[in-house]
Amino acid sequence: MAVENQTIAPFYASNRNPFNYEKIEQVNRDVVTTWLTLEEMTQQLNLIDDESQDAYINSLGLAVRFAIEDYLGLAIVNTQYRTYYSNPGFVVNGTAVYLDLPESSPGAAGVTINEVAYWAGTSGAVRTPLDPADYYYDPTGSRIIVTQGIPTPLAQNIANPIEALFTVNASEVATYPAVKQAGLLLLTHYYNSRDAVGATVGQRAPIPYGVDQLLRPYKTLVM
Repeated sequence: MAVENQTIAPFYASNRNPFNYEKIEQVNRDVVTTWLTLEEMTQQLNLIDDESQDAYINSLGLAVRFAIEDYLGLAIVNTQYRTYYSNPGFVVNGTAVYLDLPESSPGAAGVTINEVAYWAGTSGAVRTPLDPADYYYDPTGSRIIVTQGIPTPLAQNIANPIEALFTVNASEVATYPAVKQAGLLLLTHYYNSRDAVGATVGQRAPIPYGVDQLLRPYKTLVM
């Protein structure tokens, strides 16, 4: 009995990233600045006249800031990233190029583009920054528009020869009373719970319900 030839699907998954960046790195995150003031935190914990735990409370405050930034997908303190782009067919010298960014900050804070650079050369790759006058940030599309394109040829021995360094500025959401109250509740949880919550998986609570309830309206939607 004859068997028809069949096309076998490859075993690897296709790239589901709908944007044109290939890689993202967080290159500079402030690990010193707390978000809640020491006075706010000691008031919340009823430690008004006790300064013996100030260093510990500040360390908890830093953990609270990180946890809420990561949960919301927003920056409470300016955070810097670098994205990498492959050698796509749309890169033509003299034609506008659009570079998608994976992070953004709503409102007036926005994003600051620190640098756009490319690697060029057919033998030895040379990294060359673009003139800042040749690109700008488009907040409506969370992308960088390189108005005159990127000079070619791009280096063939560099996997992702286009780079963008940018800073996600502190979001105004961090000043909202509900968000700050969520930070204070999470601080109290960390202070009172010196171990993981619950002894079994079913009892574990990675983030307290009251905190989640306060933060959920401001959480970045993932499409």
